[in-house]
Amino acid sequence: MSRQPLEALLRPPIELWSAAAASCAALICLGTPQTLMLPVPLAYPVSAGLALLAIVRGRQAFKVLRYQRNMKRLPLYQVRPDSIPVSKQRLFLGKGFRWYQEHSQRLYDARQPRVRRYVEPGKLYHWARLLEHKYSQYSQARLVGRLVRLLSQDAWWNPVPPIAPLGGKIALHAVGMVESNVSMPLYERVGHTLVLGTTRVGKTRLAEILITQDIHRGDVVIVFDPKGDPALMKRVVAEAHRSGRQNALTLFHLGFPELSARYNPVGNFSRITEIATRIANPLPSQGNSAAFREFAWRFSNIVGSAVYALGQRPDYRQVVRYINNIDPLLVAYYRHWLAEAAPKGWDQAILEQAAGIQDKDLPFELKGRSHEVIAMIRYAKENGLYDGIADGLRSIFEYDKKYYDKLVASLLPLMEKLISGKIADLLAPNYADTADSRPIFDWMQVIRRGGIVYVGLDAQTDTAVSSAVGNAMFADLVSVAGHIYKHGVASGLPPLEGQATTPPVINLHCDEFNELIGDEFIPLVNKAGGAGFQVTAYTQTLSDIEARVGTSAKSGQIVGNFNTLVMLRVKEPLTAELLTNQLDPVDIMTLTAVSGVVDSSDLTTGVDYISRNEDSLGLREAPMLTTADIMALPKGQAFALLEGGQLWKIRIPLPDPSHDPHLPEDISQVAEAMARKYSTADNWWQLADAKVRYG
Repeated sequence: MSRQPLEALLRPPIELWSAAAASCAALICLGTPQTLMLPVPLAYPVSAGLALLAIVRGRQAFKVLRYQRNMKRLPLYQVRPDSIPVSKQRLFLGKGFRWYQEHSQRLYDARQPRVRRYVEPGKLYHWARLLEHKYSQYSQARLVGRLVRLLSQDAWWNPVPPIAPLGGKIALHAVGMVESNVSMPLYERVGHTLVLGTTRVGKTRLAEILITQDIHRGDVVIVFDPKGDPALMKRVVAEAHRSGRQNALTLFHLGFPELSARYNPVGNFSRITEIATRIANPLPSQGNSAAFREFAWRFSNIVGSAVYALGQRPDYRQVVRYINNIDPLLVAYYRHWLAEAAPKGWDQAILEQAAGIQDKDLPFELKGRSHEVIAMIRYAKENGLYDGIADGLRSIFEYDKKYYDKLVASLLPLMEKLISGKIADLLAPNYADTADSRPIFDWMQVIRRGGIVYVGLDAQTDTAVSSAVGNAMFADLVSVAGHIYKHGVASGLPPLEGQATTPPVINLHCDEFNELIGDEFIPLVNKAGGAGFQVTAYTQTLSDIEARVGTSAKSGQIVGNFNTLVMLRVKEPLTAELLTNQLDPVDIMTLTAVSGVVDSSDLTTGVDYISRNEDSLGLREAPMLTTADIMALPKGQAFALLEGGQLWKIRIPLPDPSHDPHLPEDISQVAEAMARKYSTADNWWQLADAKVRYG
């Protein structure tokens, strides 16, 4: 806090006059002390005292001038990837300062109309920008071209440097006169981190900074990128190579299946019911659709259970095949089951019974169906044999075909998308195909070997497919988290000497995570911390989460599990209030000018009137930050609530746009193709930098 009752930084720097006067007096005392009638022995200490006064007053004037200059400029903050600090104790976020009452006071002062000339560019600045616009096409060889070039430089010697076109209120960061590196302790990350910000303000760039540190720290890193950001993918790959962990890197991308690793979303599970849950979760669950979703879950569960009981690994292809035609699966399972449960000679009895079946004697829904299947079902019933999976297969078989097609009408179109084209080989891999060199991964394998996984879901091409795959991956991770929590990472493996008993740190970065979440995400953020999972989620608004999960209660349940909040510019007041409602109110000092005149009618006093002028200081309670402040943040800047509610104002370091030598050539070509395919304008900071430099 300032020692003065009210700071006055937006005013003329009057300290310069006293500094100049003290400097001149010091020189006079030192050069001609007789001018001031000082003896020579006394002139030196007096001169030193005056010089000290000049220095003190000069520093005070410089503070005022620097503060006013910062109010009118917005420099870019860039770092090279290899210069990002990495620590085993703390997580670096950027540069900034702790926000206190004095910063709210300065922000209030900067809004006053009387100080507008100190916080907004003047006429000279607008003249320089007009000159740039008018003569930018002139050659550098001409005098006017050179002048334009000089005026467009963001340098200390330029009195009118251009403001980077990052938008927002410059004063929000300028009120912090001294900034330093901002970081948070790593033990806070297990409480999960939520990053909120509207489109193109720096969420993904912050993700790059955090992911870079996690990779170099040696943690397990899993990155979900629904939109397919080429810069984010390049950063993950480059940092894996820079840290020497390229052998632990796995790339999965629905948009580039020829270079992608393969993954079976329903191939690994702790409970057999998880297969049906992952398949049915992407289906609509509102209104009448809820009933069809339950039927889809039941049919998927029966098929998955039967396939697993036959010793096969379930995948999407098998589910679609057997839901379309249950007969082959029913025959295979009944043969497997009856071989153990039925008396000898059961196969011959079924053949004899099938030979005696006539279509005219069958119910309408069974006409034209396989006689062998009908005989198997009748044989099991007549002999009192029962099995849950067999009975489920029987119930599917006996449905009327038209009615059955209506029940699975919502499931099959989605499943067909997942097994069509080249994506089919990614999501339903053939484990026996030795000619396919693309690796097949699962989450437990990734965690055990300390892997790095980038998941590109190509949401801009097909939202339904990306949502279904991302949702299934999340459900798979929840299952893995539960297994690690109960049994540890090394469950089922021989014990190794010196093996750590604590679970590894698993950093899960979910960009645009509202595209991925479902009901299974709640236990991931609520209970997976004990298994070593640390979730960092990035999205635009709270309404995105609510629209995805369906109710405000579930949305609040998810958001309530994030202990750390980083908020960039948002455009929804409700989202901004998530931060402002957690801040204490502060006392703001107000300065009120009071003047008055009192007339006197007493002729004996000789006083005709009395005038009075005064400045009155007052206090009023105000919010530390308003929603309007959050909605006016410049790009690349954020407020962060760290360590249980400490408010920090930060600037996020933007990556250096130069080519990274650690990026493999084939990945660089893919990233360039992604940049052409997805026009996201994610290089806004580079465009801003170019505009600052070249006008």
